[in-house]
Amino acid sequence: MRFFRSIFIVVPVCIFLMLCSREGKDFPKLTELRGVWLTNVDSRVLDSRESISEAMQFLAEHHFNIVFPVVWNDAKTLYPSQVMEELFGFPIDPRFAGRDPLQEVIEEAHSRDIAVIPWFEYGFAASFQKNGGMILQKKPEWSARDINGGLLTKNGFEWMNGYHPEVQNFLLSLILEVVRNYDVQGIQGDDRLPAQPVEGGYSSYTIDRYMKEQNEKYPPAYEQDSDWMLWRADILNEFAGKVYREVKKIKPDMYVSWAPSIYPWSYDEYLQDWPAWVLQGNGDIIHPQVYRYSIQEYRSSLDSIPGKTLLGRSPDSLIYPGVLMNVGDYVISPEFLLQAVAYNREKGYRGEVFFFYEGLRKNGDQLADSLKATWYREPARLPFEWKR
Repeated sequence: MRFFRSIFIVVPVCIFLMLCSREGKDFPKLTELRGVWLTNVDSRVLDSRESISEAMQFLAEHHFNIVFPVVWNDAKTLYPSQVMEELFGFPIDPRFAGRDPLQEVIEEAHSRDIAVIPWFEYGFAASFQKNGGMILQKKPEWSARDINGGLLTKNGFEWMNGYHPEVQNFLLSLILEVVRNYDVQGIQGDDRLPAQPVEGGYSSYTIDRYMKEQNEKYPPAYEQDSDWMLWRADILNEFAGKVYREVKKIKPDMYVSWAPSIYPWSYDEYLQDWPAWVLQGNGDIIHPQVYRYSIQEYRSSLDSIPGKTLLGRSPDSLIYPGVLMNVGDYVISPEFLLQAVAYNREKGYRGEVFFFYEGLRKNGDQLADSLKATWYREPARLPFEWKR
């Protein structure tokens, strides 16, 4: 009799423990956003389906749960685009002709429960040290201009006029093309979308528009005149809202993600008033680029992120900082990396996004292994739901 009693007690307990173990495996207890940007510069990942598969497997094994692959860079798309075909005569970056890297990333990532949010890296930039490149050669009326009438250039990038409706519609058409045609969880703009260098706004179109709205008053020659800055920033704010509404109109469960520079530098230099986007309800997740080269600078910059008063809600409910892991010859040290993640958690931020994937693989996967041994030891669910 004692034996049967034991069976009746032990078997249900074993079943319960097995179910708990299975539930723990299928549904991680931790809820964190663990992301990485995937580029086509200084990286060969997107060059083949095999390398994409290997990269997604690596990310899954190291408990990442979201990837941000570039789809708009150097005035070319990384997916076959009908918009680009009709406007400029070629559908995709020639490097990827005959393939669809975005679709390949989606399939390989989703098969490993990794979410995908395409990243429109170039934004309103037309070229880098190419005098406007192919876009402005064909569409000179799309050029942004500085006070001297020259092509708006900053840090080597030449810019389209983000205040011009045709330019806005062009970028929006690329975004909506991806939303309609791909099984992605969102879209992302960054420090160039929507953005314009503060030195711009002096194209004939923008001057005419300003004068019509300001009783024939000519734009101030001083680029940082506060009213002039506000007028231009408001146009970008309106565009952020339009992107948000149009995306949600097609797929209400789609996430609109922004990865701007740190505020208020983002506003002072590129007229990115992203706290206004949040207050106006035009962003779901924000990844400020807290790109710094020491833990002291990182902590200081993270501390400067606007709080509840400016955002209308607690920043840790929608912000997941961007961390600079690798650019050029620079690779973050494991100590700095782990200190940055620790400070994110100390401040209540439940995750981060790393720029960029290749940094995880440097020095024999040192940084990826350091994360998996500490902060990313256990798998984590994303803070938002997405359909698999």
